[in-house]
This record gives sequence, C-alpha cells and structure tokens, in this order.
Amino acid sequence: MDEYIYRFENLGLKDIDCVGGKNASLGDMISNLNQLGVSVPDGFAISVRAYWDFLKAGGLDQRISEALAMLNVSDAVSLAETGVNIRQWIMDTPFSGALDDAIDHAFAELQRGNPELSVAVRSSVTAEDLPDASFAGQQQTYLNIIGLENVKRAIHEVFSSLFNDRAISYRNHHGFEHQNVAPSVGVQRMVRSDLACSGVMVTLDAESGFQDVVFLTASYGLGETVMQSTVNPDEYYVHKPTFREGRQAILRRNIGSKAIKMTCTNNAIAGQSVQTVDVERRDRLKFALNDEEIYELTRQALIIENHYQRPMDIEWAKDGLDGKLYIVQARPETLKSRVSASVME
Repeated sequence: MDEYIYRFENLGLKDIDCVGGKNASLGDMISNLNQLGVSVPDGFAISVRAYWDFLKAGGLDQRISEALAMLNVSDAVSLAETGVNIRQWIMDTPFSGALDDAIDHAFAELQRGNPELSVAVRSSVTAEDLPDASFAGQQQTYLNIIGLENVKRAIHEVFSSLFNDRAISYRNHHGFEHQNVAPSVGVQRMVRSDLACSGVMVTLDAESGFQDVVFLTASYGLGETVMQSTVNPDEYYVHKPTFREGRQAILRRNIGSKAIKMTCTNNAIAGQSVQTVDVERRDRLKFALNDEEIYELTRQALIIENHYQRPMDIEWAKDGLDGKLYIVQARPETLKSRVSASVME
C-alpha cells in the first residue's frame, strides 16, 4: 500500500515525482501551513507507480505505445479514433488486487464511518506546471463522487483522460514523450461550495503583473465554472502592504453577472454528479463575498505566497455546510510572474 497510496498529510514537495505537483502541494500545505491557519481538505493520493503498474499488468503500455507511434496527430479523425480506443482500453482494464485493496482501505479511512462522504477526484500529472509548459486542466476532474465503486470508476476516468485528444496533441506539439508523462490521482474531501461560492486568487495583478495586490474572483457554486471561464465572476483587489498594517485594504471590487453556477446532483457517478443551473436574479446583483471573507482569503493567500516565496495561483472554496473557507489547490503563477517588471507593453 505504501507504494500505491499516500495520505496528503504525509506528502511534501519532495514527492512531486511520486504523486505529481498538485498532490505534493496539497500535502505540503497540510503539513506546513495548517498550523498557521491555512485550511486544506484532507484526502489521499494514488501514486504514479500505481498507474505504471496498472498499465504493465494489463499489457496496456505496449498497446498504447504502438497506437501512438502510428498516429498522425495532424489528422483529426485519426487522433479522435486513437484517443477513443486508448481510453476504452483503460476503462475496460480492472485494477490489480493490490491496488484495489489499497483504494478500499484508504477510502474507508477518509470516510471515517460516513458512507455519504462526497469527494473530488482529480489528476495530478508529474509534468504539470513546468516553467515552460503547463498541463493543468488537460486531465479530467470529477466532483461530488460518493461511494467506493464510484470512486474507483472516477480513478479509471482520470487515468484514461491522459489520452484525451487535447492532451495527446499538446504533448506531441511540445515535444514531450508520452511515456514520460503520468498521472497521480488525488481523492479529496469535497468542499460543498455548490451551497455557497468559490473562485481563484492570484497573489499579483493578473493583468499587469503588479505584485503588491491579491486579485480574487468569486462566483456561486462549484469552482469549475470559474476555472473554465464559463461564468463572469465578481472581482476584488486587495492591497498587500495596507492589509499587513491591519487597515481597510480593498482597492476595488467589480460585481460580475454570475449568471450560472455548477451544483451537485443526486447522482454520484463520474460524469453525472454535477449540473449547471441559472442563478436567481437577486443573487446575481449582490457580491458573493463580504469584507470579512475577502480578508480571510487574503490572509491565507499571503501565508501560502510567503511559504513558497513566489507568486501563487490558488483555488479556494467556501463550504455551505460549515461556512468555512478552504484552499483546494495552489500552484506557482507561471504567466505574469515571468514578465519583466521593467517593461510595460
């Protein structure tokens, strides 16, 4: 089990090769920042080793290599057919007994006797968020997954999503060998932001690169609508030096239309567990966050930025059940932070 499953609390940045950047970052924050007041939901990671052993045990590694070697990525029809075939092979191949048992045990520990516990199942690719390329968002995320068998199906889906058309094409065009990119899978306790709100924080101005502000966005429901840019969220700018002095520090706030939100359904199967619905007019016309919540998120963002000593791109979510604000992902900001501060365009 130690080779296949790792609890987040036992992970750190040293484990990126084992569980990918996303899972290693979650573990690092739980281990080092929890006592400073950064709230990260617990969970566990399925290692890259588990993925490689899964492919080898089923003989899939050879079949996939042969299929990709024959692929002309410029041919859209061929790309689609090859991707569909590979993904189906993965979905049809059962986990080994060892991996199956490891998942059973880890999920039972996470449930702690609660059979209705819902989780998010996400990919954490070993090559994601590199300085010269980003694989973030190319693999699938499954939210509101309830029950052991549904979790296992979602893990299969994450494994197979490494071979969606976009991911295959991206690796090919950027010169990454397919066999050098592998997914770890994170299984994390769901934050019920479908009953509240969620969004993104960047510890600099996302447009100019100015580093003395925290830029926050917020919209109702699960965070996927913000991440996929399918909703126009509220925006807030907080001035870091003024905030550190304990004074009113919100420079600007813009209200977004927030026309839609993603919510959980009563179906906990991957691909059917969420839905998008319209937001009522009275909720669209008010801000999703109050000042106290804006400052609490800013406080956590600055702790994270100070820990990593670089600008960070952070996903947050408010739980509508307990009312608390949680950090669900944090990664280095890889666009504006690389732009020269002495050049204005």
